[in-house]
Amino acid sequence: MVSIYTLYVVNKSGGLIYSRDFTSVAKVDLNDALRLASIWHSMHAISSQLSPVPGCTGVELLEADTFTLHCFQTLTGTKFLLVVEPNTPYVPALLQRIYEVYSDYVLKNPFYEVEQVIKCELFDEHLELAVRRHNV
Repeated sequence: MVSIYTLYVVNKSGGLIYSRDFTSVAKVDLNDALRLASIWHSMHAISSQLSPVPGCTGVELLEADTFTLHCFQTLTGTKFLLVVEPNTPYVPALLQRIYEVYSDYVLKNPFYEVEQVIKCELFDEHLELAVRRHNV
């Protein structure tokens, strides 16, 4: 059962700081990932300013025929973009779990500098575990 395709983490400046494919179906090259991160960051910022809904924080969901892209934005402006199969259940809960893993293994790592590229084996391991549990 393949439902989770790819995770992107975008810093508050719109830079791609993490990318991870979970299936061979969704292989995206780095240049495409960088473009997606930049476009999403801009679209997210513009939509939050143009929205007639008070307190709107930006686009959170993009639905297409072959995938759905969910966005979870933290209070610091870091965005977690998760590309999944259409109609994948419990994606907001999975994004929350991914953020918890990020908080535990990236932000608490004394060698990690905020907003820089994420290179943390413990984060990779626990992220893989969270996605595997979701795909069961």
